[in-house]
Amino acid sequence: RQARAAGERRARLDVDAGGRAQELQVEIVDREMENVMTWQTTSGPDLAGTFSLLPIDRGHTRIQARFEYDPGTIKETFGGPQGFAQAVAIERGVRIDLQQFKELVEAERAAK
Repeated sequence: RQARAAGERRARLDVDAGGRAQELQVEIVDREMENVMTWQTTSGPDLAGTFSLLPIDRGHTRIQARFEYDPGTIKETFGGPQGFAQAVAIERGVRIDLQQFKELVEAERAAK
């Protein structure tokens, strides 16, 4: 639902998963390149991942995301389905969020 910077290498994420809202503390573990960020949670469920922004041209950007999570932990924390249905639900939610983020990045680049 929302992400807020909480320092140079920290962020707070307000997420809604399985109909439950929760705030997660995230540490940016690696940001060697401007377009790649690796992160992990420092509170809540044990989650980690990498985001990459790959400019295609002035008006288009490819976003790649990789998430690491334990299915049992996600079920305990957020509820919802397990197994394949859980993976599909997570992918669907992430895909929608990333599409919105992609549109925001592309609009910002086009304005420059």
